[in-house]
Amino acid sequence: MKLSKIRLITAALLSLALAAPVAPIFAQQPSAPAVTSSPAAQPSAAAPDTTGSTQALPSSGSTPNGSVAPGLSELSPWSMFLQADIVVKAVMVGLALASVITWTIFIAKKIELGRARWRLRSALKQVSEARSMSEAQLALGDKTSPLSMLLSAALHEARLSAGLTSDEGIKERAASSFSEIVRAESRHMRHGMGFLATIGATAPFIGLFGTVWGIMNSFIGISKSQTTNLAVVAPGIAEALLATAIGLVAAIPAVIIYNHFSREIKVYLEMVARASGAAGRLLSRDLDRSHGGGRHVRAAE
Repeated sequence: MKLSKIRLITAALLSLALAAPVAPIFAQQPSAPAVTSSPAAQPSAAAPDTTGSTQALPSSGSTPNGSVAPGLSELSPWSMFLQADIVVKAVMVGLALASVITWTIFIAKKIELGRARWRLRSALKQVSEARSMSEAQLALGDKTSPLSMLLSAALHEARLSAGLTSDEGIKERAASSFSEIVRAESRHMRHGMGFLATIGATAPFIGLFGTVWGIMNSFIGISKSQTTNLAVVAPGIAEALLATAIGLVAAIPAVIIYNHFSREIKVYLEMVARASGAAGRLLSRDLDRSHGGGRHVRAAE
C-alpha cells in the first residue's frame, strides 16, 4: 500500500511539473480574443462620431434640421413686389409708369428738338443771301420752319398795310406778330416738360409714402407674431424700401432730363430769335426799297 501511495504521489508531482509551464499559455489565451475583437469594436465606437460630425455641419443658409429659413431665399425684387401690400403695389406701379413716361418724353423730345434745330439752321443758311422776303420764300420753298412762318407773317402784314405811309407802324405790327410766333414755338417745345418737373419733384415723396406704409405694416406683423426674428421682419422692411428705391429711379432721371432739355430749348429759342431778326431785316429792306423806288419816280418826273 505504501508503494502504491508513493507511486501515486510521484505521478501527481510529475503531472504538476508538466502542467506548470503550460498554465501561463492558457492564462494568456483569453487576452487574444480581446485583441482580435478590438478592431471590430472600433467602427462601432467611431460610427456615432461620423454621424455626429455630419449632423454638425448643416448646409449654408439652412437650419440644423435641413429646412431653409423662411423669407431668406425668396427675397428678390419681383417676389417682394408680389408679397407687398396693395397700397405699396399701387405706389410701385405708379412710379414705374412715371419712369416709362420720363424715358418716352426723353426719346420723343430728343428727336423733335434735333429735327427742329436742323431745319431752322438749314433755313437760316438758305436766306442768308436773300435780298427780299420774296427771294427768301423762294429759297425756303414749302418747308415748314419758324422762319417760314415769320416771313409769311411779315408779308401778310405788308399786304394789310398797303397804302400806309408809316413804316414804323408796319414794323411794330410785324414785330408783334413775330413775338406771338416765338411764344407759340416756345410753348410747343416745352410740351412734356411739366411732366418731367412733376415726376422729379414728387416721385421721391411718393416712394417715401410707400416705404412708411410698408414699415407700418411690418411693425403690425411683428406685434401679431410676437417675434423679432430677422427672417420674419426682413421681408416686410425690404418691400417697403423697394418703394423708395423705385421712387429714386423715377425721380433722378426726370430731374436730369428736365435740366438737359431746359438748356436745349433755350439754345433753340435763341435760334428762333435769330430767325425773327432775319425776317425783320428783310421786311425793313423791302419797305426802304419800296419808298426809295417811289422817290426815284417822283425825282424823274
